[in-house]
Amino acid sequence: MSATAGSGGDGTTRAVVVDDSRFMRTLIRGLLEDGGIDVVGEAGDGSDALDAVIEHDPDVVTMDIEMPTTNGIQAVEEIMAERPTPVLMLSAHAEENADVTFEALDRGAVDFVTKPGGEVTSSMPRVKRELVEKVESAARADLSATARMASTGTDEGGASTVPVEGGTGAATTAGGAGATRRAGAPEREPGGSATPAAESAPGAEPSYPEVGTLVVGASTGGPNVVECVLADLPRAANLRVLVVQHMPEGFTGRFATRLDGRSAYDVREAESGERIEPGEARVAPGDHHLVTTSDRNGRLRLDLTETEPVHGVRPAIDITMASAVESVEGPLCAALLTGMGRDGVDGIRRVASAGGHTVAQDEETSAIFGMPRRAIESGYVDAVEPAEGIAERALAFFTED
Repeated sequence: MSATAGSGGDGTTRAVVVDDSRFMRTLIRGLLEDGGIDVVGEAGDGSDALDAVIEHDPDVVTMDIEMPTTNGIQAVEEIMAERPTPVLMLSAHAEENADVTFEALDRGAVDFVTKPGGEVTSSMPRVKRELVEKVESAARADLSATARMASTGTDEGGASTVPVEGGTGAATTAGGAGATRRAGAPEREPGGSATPAAESAPGAEPSYPEVGTLVVGASTGGPNVVECVLADLPRAANLRVLVVQHMPEGFTGRFATRLDGRSAYDVREAESGERIEPGEARVAPGDHHLVTTSDRNGRLRLDLTETEPVHGVRPAIDITMASAVESVEGPLCAALLTGMGRDGVDGIRRVASAGGHTVAQDEETSAIFGMPRRAIESGYVDAVEPAEGIAERALAFFTED
């Protein structure tokens, strides 16, 4: 079931602001209302958040993390248990807040945004735009998909605890772009005939190429899905993995650390000039585009740029996928996950046109089906899978006969 913004009847998104600082509540209210958001209520502590949600029935809640009586995480849990409503966390730039922010996502929050500073600066228009866009996006999130991914745990060894049974169920496509398909089922090229996916003999280890490259792009609702994908990639697959998750600067390093603890791969935030090897995964840093180039030995070099945002975001999925098409030698797969907008759609087109394999997350498990839907409608998506089937579909492509 999707949250439908505009419950006020005029299409305007309605928000409740929760923060223990009266000044900050006033600042956030002003930014949101200037951006066309109707702030219908406020709460000064997490203990009052649920009452405000019940009273005002908003489309979205902006939630501070640190509050004196009941913190943001506890408030998220109460809201999700009693009156499920999309929650956008407001997090300060601090390492400890980054960890707590990810915990809030684990408890059901849809997304987070950097908390605006108290001073009025030249960056305030950008802050307002980002805040309003995040609120609008969160208000349209499918809470059933968010809850499903939030409840997906990992064991201490980093392996996913989500059961995968022959492809995890049927996936649906949108816009008529391809047949409904299960992971491991025959693969159908657009306009072509079905060909069997690579399979190994019972009990035999899959045969992987010497090196393959997987590019994963995600936005709203993506962190838990990315964790699910990387947790299901065996080290033996010899992949180089590039992750582009729309996320503010200062949080991607902690995100990489979380992924590293849940994956068999060596996961770190990407550094400019480094080379990525099989068995390694790199996360694009916030506020930087991640670009790949190839050296004379075919090794993949990573560079970070601060060129203009694409689709209003930096890092942009399209930038990384386009550069991978130009520089990657060997099999290339691109996966586009949940998120609003169209970042990654052109990248998917480029990968498919160059002979790579493309996978999109399905609607049922996407918090926001915007990016995957547009990619599917383009006709360049080879497979549509639920979140827990993305890795299996990619591995089927990389497995050699």
